[in-house]
Amino acid sequence: MTTTFWLTAAVLIALALAFVLFPLFFHKSTRKSVGDQRSQNLQAYRSRLEELEAEYAAGSLEQDDYQQLKDELEGSLLDDVSTAPTHSAAQRDRRTSAVAVVLGSIVVVPVAVILLYQEWGAMDQVEQYRTMTAMAAEEGDRVAQMNRLTDELRQKLEASPDNPDGWAMLGRSYMRVERYPDAAWAFERLAQQVPDRAAQAVAWGLSAQALFFDSKGQLTDAVERAIEQARSRDPDEVNALGLLGIHAYSQEQYQQAIDYWERIVTVAPDHPQLASIRQGIDEAYRQLGQDNPATAQSSGPGVTVRVALADQLANDVPADTTLFVFARKTGADNAMPVAIARMTAADLPLELRLDDRHAMGPMTRISEVDEVQVTARLSPSGNAVPQPGDWQGEAESVIAVTADASEPATIVIDHQLAE
Repeated sequence: MTTTFWLTAAVLIALALAFVLFPLFFHKSTRKSVGDQRSQNLQAYRSRLEELEAEYAAGSLEQDDYQQLKDELEGSLLDDVSTAPTHSAAQRDRRTSAVAVVLGSIVVVPVAVILLYQEWGAMDQVEQYRTMTAMAAEEGDRVAQMNRLTDELRQKLEASPDNPDGWAMLGRSYMRVERYPDAAWAFERLAQQVPDRAAQAVAWGLSAQALFFDSKGQLTDAVERAIEQARSRDPDEVNALGLLGIHAYSQEQYQQAIDYWERIVTVAPDHPQLASIRQGIDEAYRQLGQDNPATAQSSGPGVTVRVALADQLANDVPADTTLFVFARKTGADNAMPVAIARMTAADLPLELRLDDRHAMGPMTRISEVDEVQVTARLSPSGNAVPQPGDWQGEAESVIAVTADASEPATIVIDHQLAE
């Protein structure tokens, strides 16, 4: 885009200069005009001299008259010749001035164009628009390709439905392209293909989740039916419990939400969203004006951190941006965190104790390591995986894991992740 722009600008500048250069190099030659004038004057002199000589020879003119007229004719010829160089010098002076103007224009016009565009131009906005358009087109192509592939998979599964893995993949694919009713239908077909009641419960729970997304978080009749199907096969199906907890919280039934979510913590201690569920439980207790009994007592080994947002970013980060604070074992940058907490930018600044309550699973606990690296990240997408555009900050050094609350380590979120 930048190359195209400057090439176009160069062409326009060249056209502007052409209007200045054309008269200089393609004007009518004054030398030729002066030469023609001299030739005409000389021809007229010779013709008139021949006439005088003929009249003198014929006796029409006396000697004195002939000589006087001849002298006058020669004098007029000399006058014409003497004025010609003066005229040519003036033309040369004008030509020199024109050359100076042209040379000045060749330098001044491009420089002026560049300086004025830098002052008032909008190249950055043009680049942003082009990038956004390209990204939208690329995203549209990916979505179109995903839709085409899911439609092909659906046709194959309808022709040969005895494929539980295929129905599960189809449901997940529909979820990724946000075709939630189709995803719910695919998960229901999955429930028909698996003989195990626990697997059927999970399939119906996923169907309820898809319908819940489609209804924008409303517990519609279709969502309730799918939840009932799931819980009739497994009362502790975690997707159904999670949706019931979300609905109860939205209805300000905080104790009921706590009951549903705490049940998930009990039956699925390795749930991938366990940290978020615990944060929801803590928030529900706060809404009730109570402390969470599970966290009010000593939480065991962990680290205490104080997280703040750099002043220069205060106006750039929306209050509802998801905040992740997580600890990893030192020297294991790509390993699963041993503790993770999820909040929002509105909670900043905050002081937080990371301990086993924030474990991602039973195999990764902060109490089993001696020291950790702690990072805080603000994610506009809500994705715990780092994304370009996220804001991040890290503790300046590793933090020792201690059994008692220690002086908090400070983390300042002060930079944005690049591509």
